Amino acid sequence: MGYQFSCNRTYLRYDLCTIDGSTVLDPTTSTFFTMDPTSPVHVEKIRPYPRKYEDYIMGQIKELNLVSGPSSPQCTIRHEAPAIVFSAGGYTGNLFHAFNDGLIPLFITASSFYPDGDFIIVVSEFHDWWQSKYAEILKVLSKHPIVALEKDNATHCFPSATLGLIAHGFMTIDPTLIPTSKTLTHFRDLLEKAYTQNPILPSPPLDPKPERRPRLVLTCRGNDVSSRRILNQDEVIQVMKEIGFDVIVFQPNRYTSLSEAYAMLNSSHVMVGVHGAALTHALFLRPRSVFMQVVPIGTEWAADAFYGRIANGLNVNYLEYKIRVEESSLMEKYGKDNVLLKDPSAVQKKGWPTEIMDIYLKQQNVKLDLVRFRKSLKSAYLMAKKFMHKER
Repeated sequence: MGYQFSCNRTYLRYDLCTIDGSTVLDPTTSTFFTMDPTSPVHVEKIRPYPRKYEDYIMGQIKELNLVSGPSSPQCTIRHEAPAIVFSAGGYTGNLFHAFNDGLIPLFITASSFYPDGDFIIVVSEFHDWWQSKYAEILKVLSKHPIVALEKDNATHCFPSATLGLIAHGFMTIDPTLIPTSKTLTHFRDLLEKAYTQNPILPSPPLDPKPERRPRLVLTCRGNDVSSRRILNQDEVIQVMKEIGFDVIVFQPNRYTSLSEAYAMLNSSHVMVGVHGAALTHALFLRPRSVFMQVVPIGTEWAADAFYGRIANGLNVNYLEYKIRVEESSLMEKYGKDNVLLKDPSAVQKKGWPTEIMDIYLKQQNVKLDLVRFRKSLKSAYLMAKKFMHKER
């Protein structure tokens, strides 16, 4: 039957429903109605969040309804632009997930369906803090006010709508899958536009001759986090300074202004940090700057899939410092001959169950071997100096 909407459920990461004609949204029931006087009532449901493969979190995502039938509610507010509809629930409170499951898929979906940028963002499970934290990006993506389902009781008419977000993989944009051939670099351009309209000037360099000392941002975990901390951080900072860096310690939390973070990283030459959500800030690095990820035991695949891809996608010089067993706090708990430390890949052959993931992510801190780490920092320093030379 020729319904006005169709849903594609063949993708691994997401479902996608498209409404090709006019539709009325009743936010009080989270339902999109289309008129079809000739056919019986037809209903589809969608959870518009691109982690379809993860049952636990998808069970917490609100279901939206699409109804085709002979009647439809009256329209209170009429929009000229189409809608992109998605959920800001799930893991969105985590910076990595806010970008990986939200903003990057939104950019892909908008580039695929509405390359002119004229669309309205409709959000399920809307939070004021979410709009506030990502306001600059959302305003560059769409010039229209956001429609928040839970905060609205007026019916809205749209000429068409897309429900769900297209995701290409972790921190990835595949230009061959987008009609306009967009890449992660284009997304970085959007971030630049968002955060340089009202630029916050970076703090002055610590060195009076900044051209001689590359600026290194050490991204570290907050005091409220008990894992993946650098236990000998003071000594590490001392080594960084000895090599010739100006060091800024960046300890982001959920209230950190992305405008200020962008200004700091966009004017830096090197970013160093232990694997974790805070490394999502690497999206703010300039091409040809340097990004070094400290990779704890057992996080190798995630380090590459999440943050290695940012570096590759943005043409950033990427270094990995993979810690040895002796540098992991897990050695004290499990012993250096335990398979968890000797052969993490064998433990993870059947996937990344929560109980294994929690050992590597929630129980592990690092104490860096200063001699070995110094060698990696020297490589980063040479790359940074080269970058600075081209910068002039």
